[in-house]
Amino acid sequence: MGAAPSEIDRQLQRLEFELRRLEAEYNMFFSGRLPRPPWETRSRVEALVKQYDRAVIQNYGDRFRFTTLQSRFAAFVDLWDRGLRARDEGSPMSFGRGRPAVVKEPPKKGPEERVLHVATFEDPVRETGKLTELYETLADARRELGEDTLPFHKFADVVRTQVEKMRQGGNAAVAFRVAIKDGKVNFTARTSRGANEKGGTE
Repeated sequence: MGAAPSEIDRQLQRLEFELRRLEAEYNMFFSGRLPRPPWETRSRVEALVKQYDRAVIQNYGDRFRFTTLQSRFAAFVDLWDRGLRARDEGSPMSFGRGRPAVVKEPPKKGPEERVLHVATFEDPVRETGKLTELYETLADARRELGEDTLPFHKFADVVRTQVEKMRQGGNAAVAFRVAIKDGKVNFTARTSRGANEKGGTE
């Protein structure tokens, strides 16, 4: 039997659950299935984020997991608020992303490779802005092609693990690339010397 989850693990699971619920409720609001924004759920998530931000999280993995959740909440708050302003102003902007979608139309299938995004990391824990942007690019592309997406915290853990592994080999930085190749999303990691270490779609 595995070890029982720690208190911080249970708390982070609760935060993750509440954040997923908040995302779902905002999606329902902007699609017209809820009469008003989910302010109560948002206030609850915001209080949890502030509570854990003040707490001392000793474990590196737990601290990284919280930081990625905190970054994702901040990115979505900005997106939701801009969506609300657009609705209030009667703007034709559609809700879905706070920035223009990376893939506006379904990519044409073919032998050519089309690079959508490249991000270089030395310490993903301190580069959550770039991490969020990389995740959103990958998720956008996968949704366009009907592929499944990873939860943000699992994606962040993949990036962190890959960076740690490749930096142990003496590389100062690791570059991650999102591309469309042969009608599929291709997600790769390369060392600072350009050697391909990881390919495919995770």
